[in-house]
Amino acid sequence: MHVQANTGEPCYPFGLWTAKQPSNTTLQVFIPTMDSVLHNLSVCQKETISVCVRNPRLCKDDLWHSHVDYEICLQTNSMCFRKKTSCVRRRYSEFVWLRHCLEQNALVMELPKLPPRNPFFSLKNTEQVVQRMKGFQEFLESVLHTTFLLSDSRLHLFLQSDLSITRMSRCALGKTKYTVAEAIQRSSSGFTSRSEKSTCDSDCERYRLWRKYHTIACRCSHFIRVTPLPDELV
Repeated sequence: MHVQANTGEPCYPFGLWTAKQPSNTTLQVFIPTMDSVLHNLSVCQKETISVCVRNPRLCKDDLWHSHVDYEICLQTNSMCFRKKTSCVRRRYSEFVWLRHCLEQNALVMELPKLPPRNPFFSLKNTEQVVQRMKGFQEFLESVLHTTFLLSDSRLHLFLQSDLSITRMSRCALGKTKYTVAEAIQRSSSGFTSRSEKSTCDSDCERYRLWRKYHTIACRCSHFIRVTPLPDELV
């Protein structure tokens, strides 16, 4: 309780206090306590993370090979994420890579399982598609509700950038010219989604041609020597 400087009467900053009315009645006025104020603020500002896996798409790698990727949409007000909304596309092998990374970081923590790999998976089989997307979403929801795992920068790159596995790994280790935050920010403008993907495809093609050339050039009678891949192609 405090005392007003001018009147000397008690002043109650929080809680229940009474005020005398002209008709000799007493009116009780409720002033919320500090605990209730903080509680209401925490409820209003409660952090939420919503993730959705949808829109499977068949992508052709070459004449004989193809893969399926999925759209991952994230919406959050959490301070852990640089962007509050994002959409990226990821394939099964990238989910496997993410789980392996988180498993290394989690140590003794048991991570949720991914849907099993199916060599006969087909987009024409609706049940298979639905079950796989459901498995991916349950995996991500479990990961995103584990506070400890939110500190892994590879999780943020997976969810909010369009970098390949190699580039995500290098970026998380600080071996790229751009930071994790910059990689995520670049994808928000569409620059990464178009340019980075084409760059990655170009790098793959350059690597195949470069490896073929050096394999032929360095062929000897009893062995084949292949020169290591230059850093700019990684």
